Amino acid sequence: MDTLALTFVFMLTSVFDVLGKPPAEQELHYYLLKRHPYNKLIRPSGSTANGTAVNKLTVKLGMRLSQLLEVSEKNQILTTNLWLRQEWVDLRLRWNPAMFQGIEMTHIPALELWIPDIGLYNNADGDFVITLLTKAKVYSTGLIVWEPPAIYKTYCPINVEFFPFDQQECFMKFGVWTYDGHEVDLQHVLEKQGVTEGDQMVIPNGVDLCDYYQNVEWDIINVTARRKEKFYPCCPEPFPDITFNITIRRKTLFYTINLIMPCISISCLTVLVFYLPSDSGEKITLSISILLALTVFFLLLSDINPPTSIVIPLIGKYLLFTMIVVTMSIFLTVSTLSVHFRSPSTHTMSPWIKRLLMEILPKILCMKRPPVNRKQSAFQTVKDREVRDANLDTAVFMNRQRHTDMLRHRISSESSEAFSTYPPEIRESLKGVRYIAEHMKTADDAKLEERDWNYVAMVMDRLFLYIFTTACVCGTIGIFLNAPSLYDPREAMTRDNFNCSKRWAALV
Repeated sequence: MDTLALTFVFMLTSVFDVLGKPPAEQELHYYLLKRHPYNKLIRPSGSTANGTAVNKLTVKLGMRLSQLLEVSEKNQILTTNLWLRQEWVDLRLRWNPAMFQGIEMTHIPALELWIPDIGLYNNADGDFVITLLTKAKVYSTGLIVWEPPAIYKTYCPINVEFFPFDQQECFMKFGVWTYDGHEVDLQHVLEKQGVTEGDQMVIPNGVDLCDYYQNVEWDIINVTARRKEKFYPCCPEPFPDITFNITIRRKTLFYTINLIMPCISISCLTVLVFYLPSDSGEKITLSISILLALTVFFLLLSDINPPTSIVIPLIGKYLLFTMIVVTMSIFLTVSTLSVHFRSPSTHTMSPWIKRLLMEILPKILCMKRPPVNRKQSAFQTVKDREVRDANLDTAVFMNRQRHTDMLRHRISSESSEAFSTYPPEIRESLKGVRYIAEHMKTADDAKLEERDWNYVAMVMDRLFLYIFTTACVCGTIGIFLNAPSLYDPREAMTRDNFNCSKRWAALV
C-alpha cells in the first residue's frame, strides 16, 4: 500500500513539474520578444559575414511564380499568383540553441517583427504591398526568411504587332518604399550568380518556377531579374530596385482554328467570285457577303486588342489586305458584268481589244473558244423553213440544195435582168425571202457580236482569277511568315525542365 501511494505521489509531482515548466519554444519567444523589449518599428542594423553590426541592412529578395492567372490585352494588365521571398538578418533575434533544447528555428508572426516595406512600383490595381502577413522563419543566427503569397496586378505594355503570333515582355519592379540604398540594400537572393551589364546586375532564370502551373494561353520562355540603383531628383542617395522580367509567348492553336482559318477561307471565297458565271447574277451578292463577313471579324478583333494607334496587328493586316482584295474584286466584277452585257447597239469592239482579249490572252491563259461558223447566215434558216413552206411550184424546189444556191447567188448579185425573168408570184416571194434573210442575218451578226463580248468577259474573269489567286496565296504567306515567334526555337519553361535542384532548392 505504501509503495502504491509513493508511486502515485511521484507521478503527480512529475505531471505538475511538466505542466509548470514552459515549453522551450514558448520560452524562446518570450526571450526574443518580451525579455528584451523588441521594437518592430525600428529598422534593425545590418551585419557583416562575421556578425559585426553595420548601419546598412541587406535585404535579399526572390520571387517564386505559381501561376499566370490572366493576361488582359485590352487593359494591358498581367495578373500573377506568386510567393515573394525576403531574407534579412536581425541581430536582436539571435539566441543560443543550447539554451532552448537545441531549437535552431522558430516561426514568429510577421505582425510582431520589423519587415521591409517592399512595394510593387508598376502596380496596376489593388495593393502595392503584401497584405497577407504570414509567419516568418527566424533562425538562431538572426536570419529571417519570410515568403508570403500574393496576387499582383501589374501593368504590362502589350505589343500587338504580331498578334496572334506574338510574345510579350512583362516586368515587375520591386523596391523598398521608405529607405534609401544607404539604409537598406536590396539584393537578389541569387546575387552571386548574376552577371554585371553596365550599371545593372542581371540574374538569368531569376524567377523560381519550381512550383509553376502552366497557363492555357501563354508559355513562359524566359525569366530574368535585374538589379539597379536609381537616383531621384529629390535625394542624393541611391534607391535600389529589382525588376523581374517575364517573357511570355502566346499559344496560337486557339486563334489559328477560330480566327486565322476562317479568314483564309473567306479570302479563298474572293477568288471564286471570278469563277462564278456572269449569267448567274450572284457575283455581286457573293462579293458583298464576303465583305460583310470580314467586317464581323474586324469587330471581333477590336474587342480583343487594346485600342492602340501605334501598330496594326498581324491578323488585322491580313484582314485589311483581304478587304482591299474583296473591294477590288467588286469593282472588277462590275466591270466584267458591264462587258458581258454589252450589245452592238450600245458598244463597238475596237480592233485592239479584239486582238488582245480574243487572240493573245486566251492563248496565254490556256483558253480555247469553240469554233463559230460565221458564214452560216440567216438565209440558211430561211432555206430550211420559209422557202420550204412557200406555196410555190414543187418543181422549182425539186432539187433543194441546187435551187437554194441559185437563189443565194441571184439575191446577192441583185441582177435585175435575172430577177425579172421570174414570174410575178416568185418575185414577190423572193422579195419576202430576201427581207427575212437580211433581217435574220443582221440579228445573227448581232448575236455573234454579243457572244464576242461574252467571251471577252470570260477572258477577263479568267485573268482576274489567276491574278487574285496569286495575290491571295502570296499575301497570306508573306503576312503570316513575318511573325518572329515562328522562328523562335526556345522551348516553354515549366517546372519539369526548370533547374530547381541546384539554384532555388538550395536556398534555406
